[in-house]
Amino acid sequence: MTIPLYQVDAFTSKLFGGNPAAVCPLEAWPDNELLQNIAAENNLSETAYIIPRDDYWDIRWFTPTFEIDLAGHPTLAAAWVIFNLLTSEGAGDDIRFRTRQAGDLLVRRKDGRIVMDFPSRPGEARTVSDEIVSALGCRPEAAFKSRDWLMVFSNEASVRSYRPDPFSLKTIADEKNGVIITAPGEEADFVSRFFAPSLGINEDPVTGSAHCTLVPYWSERLKKKRLYARQISERVGELYLADNGERVEIAGEAVLFMKGSIEINT
Repeated sequence: MTIPLYQVDAFTSKLFGGNPAAVCPLEAWPDNELLQNIAAENNLSETAYIIPRDDYWDIRWFTPTFEIDLAGHPTLAAAWVIFNLLTSEGAGDDIRFRTRQAGDLLVRRKDGRIVMDFPSRPGEARTVSDEIVSALGCRPEAAFKSRDWLMVFSNEASVRSYRPDPFSLKTIADEKNGVIITAPGEEADFVSRFFAPSLGINEDPVTGSAHCTLVPYWSERLKKKRLYARQISERVGELYLADNGERVEIAGEAVLFMKGSIEINT
């Protein structure tokens, strides 16, 4: 079995920036064990698998240890591969991805960016408990919970200088979620970082799906519907966002790093 493999840096216009994702086009679904083993071997925060259908694409996402319900940067990477490498010129500027848990995701290319339409996932306010303070190693101004935890800090410097203890974070971040930390930005509307040690990701360089929770929070706080955000990991990512009520718009650029193939001997 030969499986094409593309590695794309997402949410960046510069090679070696943003977040690298693997994209593997398939003709049919193999067993889950193979999909998980390939993702573990790739050792990137996510591997996206896609299958073309009549008028949509199936998509699934795997971290090195788990299949997850929604992922932003590998969706952007997969769309870039489809637009630029898998479809003919003039094939159109819209893609419909069909997911197993998050419904259909509409993606389009516009003005040099890939624009994704994702569900909004606002967080519910939670008490900043002793457990949260112990897990983080510091006290956030506020805490919220959606799929992921959202911890709010007072300024960008606090987010930039934060040094997590992955073992401590696992006490609140189980295999289904991660921890977002965020603050007002100095050159952006807001900044963030994302940690998911229980998913095999100590720190994710740029996390599109986290912005399903970040966008409604910052849109309400800043009284703005359109936002510019930076995820300030070492690689840094740029996201162009819009709050559309029950949906959020997450847009960015991408750059191809590598293309090759996986040879599976059966």
